[in-house]
Amino acid sequence: MERPTPTAEEVLIQVEAAGLCRSDLHVIDARPGDLPYRIPFTLGHEVAGRVVERGPLAVGPAVGERVVVHGPWGCGSCARCAAGADNYCDRRATLDADRVGTGAGLGRDGGMADLMLVPSGRLLVPVGDLAAVQAAPLSDAGLTAHHAVASVRHSLDEGASVVVLGIGGLGHLAIQILRATTAAQVLAVDVREEALALADECGAHFGTLLRPDTAAVLRGRTDGVGAVAVLDFVGSRSSLKLAVDVLRAGGELAVVGSGGGELTVRKPGALPPGTRISLPFWGTLPELEAVIALALKDSLRVHVEQFPLSDAVEVIARLRSGDVRGRAVLVPD
Repeated sequence: MERPTPTAEEVLIQVEAAGLCRSDLHVIDARPGDLPYRIPFTLGHEVAGRVVERGPLAVGPAVGERVVVHGPWGCGSCARCAAGADNYCDRRATLDADRVGTGAGLGRDGGMADLMLVPSGRLLVPVGDLAAVQAAPLSDAGLTAHHAVASVRHSLDEGASVVVLGIGGLGHLAIQILRATTAAQVLAVDVREEALALADECGAHFGTLLRPDTAAVLRGRTDGVGAVAVLDFVGSRSSLKLAVDVLRAGGELAVVGSGGGELTVRKPGALPPGTRISLPFWGTLPELEAVIALALKDSLRVHVEQFPLSDAVEVIARLRSGDVRGRAVLVPD
């Protein structure tokens, strides 16, 4: 591809690292017409790099500054976008209908490349001397985890228990964010022993494999009353069932994963009385700034496997097979 030339508010960055996640698999595997994007476009929505050129109306970081990209791109002018909440842009339905793309690597060219054009400097957050392979995945895995924790944080007083389901690229960061920003007891669940070892490294107070008795085990850890909050980074039928079984009355359930599971909302029904359900999507620009601040204080560290960009196809296959511990990051070679 030719070198892009930034115009108006656009900013060109030289990519230093780009994260790869299961959302990329959803895009790759989508059938024609399933997603509101025109193809082809370059994947990569977790991107860190250096500003190399700015359009004449560009704002924000100067040429030479190292940055991370806020990946959800809204209309840029509605009240939500003006507040940095492009992830909940009021005009997203219009953008989808026009098939213009709603983010980096999501209908518009992303960061699995040497250079990337960003619509506005307002979408860039300086990272100082933070390593690019750390900064890149924080823009989605870290940001989405932070946004999910923020949705339940008001319930996490000292002594409260929170269950994290799925200790992968997002879940292992959620544990660290919970430990850094709350006094809650963090209980981790996964189907893999190595994932529980990662949860322990990240500061979980307790970890257990998903088994028929897991709900009873977790309730035992909460004096029988259940967890105040559950963060489900899987979203499968089995994870949602476990979430409902361990949730305390009046508790918070944040469903982050897109594993194809469903909940039936009925009153009365299986959900504990007073349950509040949220569906966090990505996160806001101010939250990304908070995530970077945590990383710069060494309160947040991504467990990464680093690969050259030229190996992207092979890395995608590894991710699909579950053979990646933490987050896969591609570096231009």
